Amino acid sequence: MEIFKIFLIGLLCVGTNAAVLEDDKRALLDLMHNLAHSRSLNWDSNSTTVCNNWTGVTCSEDGSRVIGLRLPGVGFHGHIPANTISRLSALQILSLRSNGISGPFPVDFVNLKNLSLLYLQFNQFSGPLPLDFSVWKSLTIVNLSNNKFNGSIPSSISSLTHLSALNLANNSFSGQIPDLGMHDLQVLDLSNNHLTGVVPKSLQKFPKSVFVGNNVSVMYSTDEVPIVMPPHKPNQSTKSGKKLSEKALLGIIVAVCVIGLIGFAIFWVLCCLKRNKGDGISSKLEKGGMSPEKAISRTQDANNRLVFFEGCNYAFNLEDLLRASAEVLGKGTFGMSYKAILEDGTSVVVKRLKDLSVGKREFEQQMGIVGSIKHENVIELRAYYYSKDEKLTVCEYYSQGSVAAMLHGMFLFSLNYLTRLITFLF
Repeated sequence: MEIFKIFLIGLLCVGTNAAVLEDDKRALLDLMHNLAHSRSLNWDSNSTTVCNNWTGVTCSEDGSRVIGLRLPGVGFHGHIPANTISRLSALQILSLRSNGISGPFPVDFVNLKNLSLLYLQFNQFSGPLPLDFSVWKSLTIVNLSNNKFNGSIPSSISSLTHLSALNLANNSFSGQIPDLGMHDLQVLDLSNNHLTGVVPKSLQKFPKSVFVGNNVSVMYSTDEVPIVMPPHKPNQSTKSGKKLSEKALLGIIVAVCVIGLIGFAIFWVLCCLKRNKGDGISSKLEKGGMSPEKAISRTQDANNRLVFFEGCNYAFNLEDLLRASAEVLGKGTFGMSYKAILEDGTSVVVKRLKDLSVGKREFEQQMGIVGSIKHENVIELRAYYYSKDEKLTVCEYYSQGSVAAMLHGMFLFSLNYLTRLITFLF
């Protein structure tokens, strides 16, 4: 009897899950039929495989609900029909970027209580944003850039305690910037709007570039120590003149010593970096370490896809990487480096190798050697991509800055100190 009850409960749960998924399916079909689009979608009302085959649709692990809808660049244009997307109450990821969607921010999105990632950039949305963002307590990434939104930035955004990235650039927002004050906020862009006033203290940790194109002032605090000039004594004896000459000589000696130490420090750091890199590679070759074939997962290599190193927990593919928003970090001998921010919020450094004439086999071997280097001061290579016309490497992104910036800061600090010392001596 107990087994029969369990069986009935199981059938009831399966039936309930199927019915809920069927409701999600009808909501998606209503969206497709009522929102014009230039690219065809393989959404078929007769298909029962919504979770596996429908373009841009992701379901929960048990296949009971639609939790992800990614439809970038499918040619949508017009207003989002009411009571369509909002019926996907379990939705966590919504990406409609790079379309031609117009109209106001959909008011019925308040039903999407579980929304975590929202990408609506590069559309034609207009009008103000909802005043109450607290209904989306799970939001971690919001990108509404490159639209025509106006009005003020809602102060209720500060209630989103999990928000890590907010991009409202290239809109028509006006008024003052609210004091967001969120500790988890790592990425912010409010550039090219009509904002005024003073940047709140909680946002002054971000670079000035995130506020350009607005009429705002950024008052950064400084810890500079004022230089105190000694009083001038016009009538000095010959004895005091001799003492001044001794002080001047001492200042010159100290200055030369400090500059010499700075030069030695720069030379030592560069040598250590070069030695660590060289020792890591040579030791792997000489000691016959793990071969690249064993160290690299090659399950996706046959079709020139991203090749991930063993132990890497990244879950994106080449298409995700290529459509990610990118920021130039710098240019080196072998090409440009970019900071790429993926749709799930993951930040990686992508180096685009330039003018590198090397065969695929040799390139793989070199990547295997470099990827096997493990050192606390060396960023590990996580993945690479090879094709005849394009070669990429992928590493983790660290926000602590570069060695060049650190050495530049040391030099400026030392120069400032020397300036104060010599000024005091003379």
